[in-house]
Amino acid sequence: MKKHLPSTSRSLPFALIRAREGVMGPIRDMLAETGISEQQWRVLRILSECGPLDSSTLAERASLLHPSLTRMVFAMDKKGLVTQKRSDTDRRRQVITIAPAGQDIIDSNYEHALRIVRDFKAKLGEDRYEQLIDLLQMLDPHGDQ
Repeated sequence: MKKHLPSTSRSLPFALIRAREGVMGPIRDMLAETGISEQQWRVLRILSECGPLDSSTLAERASLLHPSLTRMVFAMDKKGLVTQKRSDTDRRRQVITIAPAGQDIIDSNYEHALRIVRDFKAKLGEDRYEQLIDLLQMLDPHGDQ
């Protein structure tokens, strides 16, 4: 007897990929005018929210591989979006901080980003939106950040 995997229409990996595209579409539209990538937006959002972070922590929170983050931060530093310096306590570690130009990107897209969140909440309902976030956090290999 041939065994069958669940239908791709009911497969969690497929559903997550399709949902990601639905979520990221409006964000990509918002970012089109900023000149930054989705990954750079994540880095700026995290630094804006959390303050200066060492590169390992930032890579983990932004769901980026450390070598990718290193290249990205170098380019973002050249654009004046972030600054990086050696840690005062551990000279092997880099500490990345959002620069005023990076914060300006966050601030100038604040209302648009809020509108995107409001649209998702309107589509799902406030309770289901929060429940979805909670459920997805249960699958996060890095836990609650």
